[in-house]
Amino acid sequence: MSAKPLLSVIIPTYNYAGVLPRAVESVLSQASPEVELWVVDDGSTDDTPAVFAALSQRHGAAFQGVRQTNAGPSAARNNGVQLAQGRYVLLLDADDELAPGVLPDLCERLRQQPDVGLWLAGHVAVQPDGREREHPASTVPADSLDRLRGYLLDKQIALSHGSCVFLRELLLERPYPEHLRHSEDIPVFAYCLTQRQVVVLDSMLARIHKHPGSLRHNAEAARKVGLTLVDEVFVKLPASLQLLKPAYRAQRCLSLFRTCLLAGDQDSARDYYREALRTDWRVLFKLSYSRKALRLWLKPKKNPV
Repeated sequence: MSAKPLLSVIIPTYNYAGVLPRAVESVLSQASPEVELWVVDDGSTDDTPAVFAALSQRHGAAFQGVRQTNAGPSAARNNGVQLAQGRYVLLLDADDELAPGVLPDLCERLRQQPDVGLWLAGHVAVQPDGREREHPASTVPADSLDRLRGYLLDKQIALSHGSCVFLRELLLERPYPEHLRHSEDIPVFAYCLTQRQVVVLDSMLARIHKHPGSLRHNAEAARKVGLTLVDEVFVKLPASLQLLKPAYRAQRCLSLFRTCLLAGDQDSARDYYREALRTDWRVLFKLSYSRKALRLWLKPKKNPV
């Protein structure tokens, strides 16, 4: 390729041989010379090498696939960002796909506004039974503090891979934390959302396939990450945004309280609720959590056998 591409699409994959061709075809079927594709295989143990060979034979140099020793999704994404040559990066999960015909219009917008830090679009959620629902992109405030509050605390800004496009230099400044195996996207989204201009697109960029086995629904993984996520979210953020850290820590404690409660780990649930109170006593006014905590404390503990 004589000139650097405008957009790099990166597909990290691990044991998704059955659906990886769908993701790749969704990109290459509409890609122009200003779009490049990188597929990063995170040490798959299934038929992914054979799929790589078939895709390479079919698409030639347009298919760029690399393999790495298994190191997790963050490492695969970071590897792809390092390999990418585009000014912008779109990260697409291997079990999802780009919506048909979206790349030409997207590239035109990227050319028109080359200094935007983050582009947000909508997506189509596809359920296992085939039902589909469109989710338009969230409205984003102009102020970075309001954006961060809307994303972390108020849950009014929803972000997902496949339906947003990053300025590559932001992903180089704030790589995915490779020691996290769950919620690793939250620190990156928080950083990119607050550093530059954010533009919302009135289009559905990706088709995101929902399935119950997805890592994003893995409660045990969330418990392992624990409160480490809080420091990871704020470590790269400027001082002007640090004032939201205590509120986010309290919210994270409540989330882990609920997760542990649902998993039957009552002792950890009690610990996380206590920590939430120590962080911000106003969590008492979040009645849905307070009622659960009250029932937990009134419930007699089981005596060890």
